[in-house]
Amino acid sequence: MRYATVTLFWNDGHPSPSDRPFGRTEAISIEAIRYLNPVSEDDDRYVELLELRGDLERARTLLEASPDAIEFDIAGDGTRGVAYVQRRTVGPVGDLLSILQTHELVVDWPLSAVDSGDGRALELTIIGTDRAIQRAAADLPDGVVLDVRRLGDYDPNPNHDTRSRGAPGGSPVLTDRQRELFELAWSEGYYEVPRRTTQRDLADELDLATGTVGEHIQRIESKLAAAYARPRRQ
Repeated sequence: MRYATVTLFWNDGHPSPSDRPFGRTEAISIEAIRYLNPVSEDDDRYVELLELRGDLERARTLLEASPDAIEFDIAGDGTRGVAYVQRRTVGPVGDLLSILQTHELVVDWPLSAVDSGDGRALELTIIGTDRAIQRAAADLPDGVVLDVRRLGDYDPNPNHDTRSRGAPGGSPVLTDRQRELFELAWSEGYYEVPRRTTQRDLADELDLATGTVGEHIQRIESKLAAAYARPRRQ
């Protein structure tokens, strides 16, 4: 049994699933698609759970105005929440899942939205045979570009997380932006004691907001912890 962690990019004018239903706005973004499921086999309606970051009130306003959203609810406060959304059409994520189902592959939820040079992309892990993974990759529609990040034998250990572990040896896999920030922070002495730089200094170096750098560092440290921490025995 094999697993593959891949990043999918939508190009040639095709909208990324992470841009729906809010569009390319800085006010709200989809961080992950926790789950997606058809409502029934009789029509194209489906429901999804979306992990959100940003202005949740703005998210509610955009969903109320969306002709594609039949029903929705948002749980959360501050700048993080989860949206339950029932849609009229299955969209590109549903098309992708249909391809995976056709080739009898299992999806390791959630699907993560990541930054790329051309905007937002989706990172997901699939489980199956080498042959099934190759056939699914060849069956992707025009406008979708696949980048294989990791490929290997699937570990049935329940503590194994293919999304937070990289190549053999257990190295956590970071997005390109996270790796750039981590390498800069390391070289500038952010992780030394005492620290020789601050998040504001790193933000100025990369032309980012200080809050954005803080969020990236939290995600980097979370991946490091997930990759190397051992669960306590009960």
